[in-house]
This record gives sequence, C-alpha cells and structure tokens, in this order.
Amino acid sequence: MDKKLYVSMSPHIHGDDSVAKNMYRVILALVPALLVSVYAFGWPALLVTAISIASCVVFEYLITRYLMKRPNTLTDGSAVLTGLLLAFNLPSNLPWWIIVIGALVAIGMAKMSFGGLGNNIFNPALVGRVFLLISFPQQMTTWPLTRMQIAASGTDALTGATPLGLIKAGQFDQLPSALDMLLGNTGGSLGEVAALALLIGVIYLLVTKTITWHIPVSILVTVFIFAACLHLGNPERFADPLTHLLTGGLMLGACFMATDYVTSPMAKSGQIVYGIGIGVLTVLIRSFGSYPEGVSFAILIMNAVTPIINLYCKPKRFGEPRK
Repeated sequence: MDKKLYVSMSPHIHGDDSVAKNMYRVILALVPALLVSVYAFGWPALLVTAISIASCVVFEYLITRYLMKRPNTLTDGSAVLTGLLLAFNLPSNLPWWIIVIGALVAIGMAKMSFGGLGNNIFNPALVGRVFLLISFPQQMTTWPLTRMQIAASGTDALTGATPLGLIKAGQFDQLPSALDMLLGNTGGSLGEVAALALLIGVIYLLVTKTITWHIPVSILVTVFIFAACLHLGNPERFADPLTHLLTGGLMLGACFMATDYVTSPMAKSGQIVYGIGIGVLTVLIRSFGSYPEGVSFAILIMNAVTPIINLYCKPKRFGEPRK
C-alpha cells in the first residue's frame, strides 16, 4: 500500500503539552484547597464538590452526544475542572438541585452553546456562579461557619457573616486575624477559606509552567495598591489591603479563573492590562457596589474586553527579527 507524505507549512513545533495535561495540573493544584475546605466544613463540602463535578460531566456528555452529535470530550478534563471551580464558588450548605442548575448553566449556556472548549467567551464556572447568585441570592449568601468557628463561639449558630460581609457592614473590629484568613478559619464558599492552600497550588502551576505570573501578580498588586490608597484616605470606611487579598474569592479568581487560557489575552502585555482591569473593578465593586464580593463580576467583565485587548496587544510573530 502506498504511503503518502503530507507536508504542512512551517513553523513545525513539537511539545509534550496538551489540553488534558494542563487541565489535570490545575485540578491537582486545587486539591490542597479542597482538603482544607473539607476539614473546615466537613463532608458537606465534599458532597457539594461531587455533585458539581458529576453534574458538569453528565451535562457535557449529554450535550456533546445527543445535541451536538460530536465525539466525547470528557477526557480533556475541562468538565471536571469546571465542576470543581463551580463548587469552590458555592457555600457548603447549598441544596443539591441548585448546584445542578448551576452546572447546567456553566456547561450548557457558558461553554457548549459557544461550541465547546476553546470557543467560550466567558469563564463557565463564573457564569454558573453569577447566575445562581442572581437567581437564588438567599441560598447563595447563607454562609456556614467552619468547625473551628463553631467550637470557638460556644453557641449553637451554624451560619454567619463572611469577612467581606463584615467589611460591607463596617464591622472592622469583628474581622478575623490575617492568620485565620490565611489558614482558612473563616466562613464563606469552599474556595474562600484556604488562601495558603491556594497559594501552594499556584506555586505548583508556576513551577510546571502551566500558567505565567502576569495575570495573578497584576491582579493582586493592583488590588493591594488600590485598596491601600482607599484605606489611607479613609481607614474607617475602607479595609486594609491585606484583608482584601486574603478574603473572598480573590486568590481563587486571580490564580485559577482569570488565568483560563480561552478567556484571557494571548500576549503578556495584554495579560497585564487584563489583570489590572480585574484588580481595579474588584476593589470598586467591593468598596462601592451593592455586592460584598466583586471578583466574579470583574473577571466576567474583563472576559468581554479580552478580544479588544488582543486586538491592540498582539504577541510577537514567530520568527520575527528583533528590532
């Protein structure tokens, strides 16, 4: 049998990276934070995570198989990662059927309706989270206390305000210490209570070159500087910058959601612009908006701006000589 040799245009570049490998690296990087959330909230945290991941996987399989009639895409790990990130944006006491709705919105509306992985404009997990926040505000803002908080309070209370909720209410004297926020001894969603564990995961992603420093560093530095300026101007109204960094979903959003390959700019300069925009919007929404948290909205807004950033901040062409 004759064998044909097909020659394609240059450049010819080979690497051992793949979509699946990068997805599973991110999943592995989130394991420390998952373990901390399970320790803080008990088995309900694991149940929320399992329901979220299973729902995302099932919906992607059904949509791909029966609606789009395309080959199975579950092996790339993106559905599992979406389910895990969605779970990290939810409280551990959320009813199972709301989690399923969030998964359907994340996979069905935010991902598969655009054609699947690589075509979606917005981060699917964040779309699911924001949809649930708007549709079920009471359930999405009833935050369970951690085991440590319940033991220390000496009361029968099972829910309480998050640090961002205390900031919004102006109750700065009731904020937990920086150490508590770093180690996860605060209420909130599954991904809000483990800043140190998230940082461990980020270090792994940077070492393995799964992500670069440009987006997370530009977000965190911008938040720190902007929050510091507001705090210096009026410390009685605005929280200090360290509290902003360690509370809410900032670490999760900056390091694991804003860095999504599909919805973030391609060029390094564009990624810095993108990160600065997220940082500014986050502080503005937290400080002056009606919602205590602003990371999700900030990332989705900058997702929409990404095509414009790519238009003006283009990566260097392969083989282009230095000027």
